[in-house]
Amino acid sequence: MTTWTRRGVLGAGALGALAACSTGGQEPTPPTPAAPPSGTSSGKVDWGRLRRSVRGELARPGGATYDQVRLLENPRYDGERPLAVLSVADAEDVATGIRFAQDHDLPVAIRSGGHSYPGWSGGGSPRALVLDCRPLSGVTLDGATATIGAGTALASVYDTLGSGGRAIAGGSCATVAVGGLTLGGGVGVLTRAMGLSCDAVTSMQVVTADGKVRTAGADEEPDLYWALRGGGGGHLGVVTSFDFTTSAAPTLDTVYLQWPISAAPDVLAAWQDWAPDADPRLWSTLKALGGQQHAGGPILLLSGTWTGPGDAFDRQLSGLLDHVPSPSTRSTQTRSYLEAMLSYAGCGSIPIDRCNTGPGGSLDRESFGATSHVAYDALSSAGIGDLLDQVQGAQSSGLKEAGISIDALGGKVRDLAPDATAFVHRRALATVQYTATFPSGTADAADAYAHGFRAAMLPHWGNHAYVNYADPTIDDAQAAYFGANADRLAQARTTYDPDGFFTQPQDF
Repeated sequence: MTTWTRRGVLGAGALGALAACSTGGQEPTPPTPAAPPSGTSSGKVDWGRLRRSVRGELARPGGATYDQVRLLENPRYDGERPLAVLSVADAEDVATGIRFAQDHDLPVAIRSGGHSYPGWSGGGSPRALVLDCRPLSGVTLDGATATIGAGTALASVYDTLGSGGRAIAGGSCATVAVGGLTLGGGVGVLTRAMGLSCDAVTSMQVVTADGKVRTAGADEEPDLYWALRGGGGGHLGVVTSFDFTTSAAPTLDTVYLQWPISAAPDVLAAWQDWAPDADPRLWSTLKALGGQQHAGGPILLLSGTWTGPGDAFDRQLSGLLDHVPSPSTRSTQTRSYLEAMLSYAGCGSIPIDRCNTGPGGSLDRESFGATSHVAYDALSSAGIGDLLDQVQGAQSSGLKEAGISIDALGGKVRDLAPDATAFVHRRALATVQYTATFPSGTADAADAYAHGFRAAMLPHWGNHAYVNYADPTIDDAQAAYFGANADRLAQARTTYDPDGFFTQPQDF
């Protein structure tokens, strides 16, 4: 058995946005006095009791670490001021925090990394006790099995597993944590070759609303195990660690292509017919981006990975390139799994202990707004036209960068039935992200752009959405995220949290 452990203050908790993991940032909001917790009649809470009862650290307003540990990865939520942040040291700390919150009638917010798109893990509205799992960042590799703490950032996961010659499929944002990624399903650059992140989970440790530390797997708590693989976080308990079955780390061929936006009608039409049904070893994402960073006009780009024989890569790409205008830029590379994943994460030239946004880290936070679709149908020419109208609209939006990212599904994702796990979108063509990064003070414009883009595409893609890109404005969110699996998830909620202690928005 080989064990590596990396502990840090900041990680993340959901798959990254178009550009939301890289640049930008703003100063934290100055401290304001703490209000009494809303769930107590006297406003008196024995925080000292909680501090004495845990191994982790409890940060309260005015404390030395509070204004650091309360921050999420999106600076737009720097004004969130939770009642307290409990940086847990283990599952027992989580259980203690849950019991304390129940004793004092306090809401809780659960944070595995800090990438909640609506800021729900900030614990500021309503003001809550944050159960912060980011310190749970140990990784143990024992043969083909990796045990990974829920707060472990993906850059550390890739560094650890890749150094051991093993791999799992995950996202491309360095600071996203395993917990948030996996609980929502987990899409990324190896999804088609290896399946969703949750598909490799054999068991997980979870603290439920009754304060019990449980192991959920196929033979133990099977309904909980089913629900936690794609059902989203915050509904059923606090997952503290995962056991993954890893694969041998592949050699990756990667490609980057760019076209002028004038080629977009042809490329979009060809890509949507090619990418979801290509060889499962080939994954790609197609992005159309505009905004201030693209003063010359919007751009269209493709990024892809191939895990098959290197001499077959060009032949695989020809399935697209033979049917579209020649790209203006083409770049290919062959790299190890470790090199490729750290490069995708923006950490190819950064020491792993600095591949974060915390104190001493080399990455910056960036303010953004986002929402999503899950696409089951190929776009008609009218749909492509509506999409491109929205991309062109980014040029007059005042936003730094805004547009759409379409990530191919298919491959191994389709090997399981839609009801095999809580992730229902097994037969979809792609997940879709609408994202807008913005200068300080323009959050409303970013939200209006992202939501407006989604609204324009509703006639073409319906209401399906991806729970890891949570959006409180989505109508009938349970159906959008979980489809036919929503009823079984609701039953799991009744079983494991009958009193509705966990109050994640868009709950069952």
